[in-house]
Amino acid sequence: MRGDPDPDPEPDAEHPDPYPSHLVANNPATRLHSQLDHGELSASSKVAGREPVRLHPRDAATLRLRDGDALIRSAVGSCLAGVVISDAVRPGVVQLATGAWWAPSALEVATCVHGNPNAAGHGIGTSRLAQGCTGQLTRVALERHDGPLPPVHAHG
Repeated sequence: MRGDPDPDPEPDAEHPDPYPSHLVANNPATRLHSQLDHGELSASSKVAGREPVRLHPRDAATLRLRDGDALIRSAVGSCLAGVVISDAVRPGVVQLATGAWWAPSALEVATCVHGNPNAAGHGIGTSRLAQGCTGQLTRVALERHDGPLPPVHAHG
């Protein structure tokens, strides 16, 4: 079997990486995947009604992000999530739990306004041979969303 083509060259000063952070989408602690996303425990973990995204203080300082909202974007889509600064996350990594209900109510702002990491993920297999899941990991960029926050209508 022929191997996949060589990846793009490494980013450098002339060609910076447009998606410098690694998104890890883990299972949530406040619900079973998306079950009971509308429940009291899950709702209590949200930031401004959106799924929390955790990032290292050094990354937050570099990106000028504070606790609150951020736009996560990738080559395939974007989502709004609430920033939580935490030294429990490695620099260069952002953590966003799976299971926020899909809310594409303001596509001019983000693919999903509720913080569903599937909006930024690649639905492709690990290779042509293995076809393992890659949905939990992808490369992303974070930026502050400065406009008005669209309402979240995911639960009705």
